[in-house]
Amino acid sequence: MKPSKPKAIELLKQQLDQIPKLKASDQDSPDFEKWRQMTRTIIANLFGQNSVQLASFVDISYSLSGFCNEPPDSAWQQAYVSGFETAEAQLEALLTEVTTFWSDEAVPAATTPAESLAVLFDRFHVVARQLRARHASRPTLNISDEYDVQDLLHALLRLYFDDVRTEEWTPSYAGSASRMDFILNEYGVVIEVKKTRYGMSAKDIGDQLLVDIMRYKTHLNAKQLFCFVYDPEGLLPNPTGIERDLSRISDELDVRCFIRPK
Repeated sequence: MKPSKPKAIELLKQQLDQIPKLKASDQDSPDFEKWRQMTRTIIANLFGQNSVQLASFVDISYSLSGFCNEPPDSAWQQAYVSGFETAEAQLEALLTEVTTFWSDEAVPAATTPAESLAVLFDRFHVVARQLRARHASRPTLNISDEYDVQDLLHALLRLYFDDVRTEEWTPSYAGSASRMDFILNEYGVVIEVKKTRYGMSAKDIGDQLLVDIMRYKTHLNAKQLFCFVYDPEGLLPNPTGIERDLSRISDELDVRCFIRPK
């Protein structure tokens, strides 16, 4: 489900507040691309992947087009700033829309971290594909390895959770230690992220996750372990079987496995 009204307002204001600083930079700044991708993700989650609001934001241009002679640098910078002025107006309009028309009711008490995570896992592939649809074929976030999966999932987790911690060492198991991908400490939830690749079998994935489960059993804060396996090429022949084999309560650790898409 979409974030609550207060959370939506907070997220939109957060993106608006970054605009003045970005205007003073240029289009080559990595902060600009991070801001635009994050804003797109927020709008998609608040208003929908096929919404007019998202389409309008995606259509904003931050550069010149259709010129005969090479324009001066000042013209490029002006186009960049003009794009931000349009984005600023759109975000302010979205903020007004949320403030005026969204219900003031709080998120239902029945909503749990598990339900929120299930939504994120189910929609992850749709968001990843949307990020590839860049204006004028500009560079984007290509999900090529586990680090890319972690980066995008981390951004999406911020839509639902305020305290998302990363890289906490787990206790040693079988002579080695590893890092948790993400931990939601207030809920006792750990999220382990995997990405399939050619040459990696279903047995390899299963064995890795079994080792992770044994490690997390000894972590005092871990009550639930969510294993998210991103398989965009459909390399796993029986994802439902793997999910069922690994999703269980093991020594009071509630393990849930999600392989997406499938």
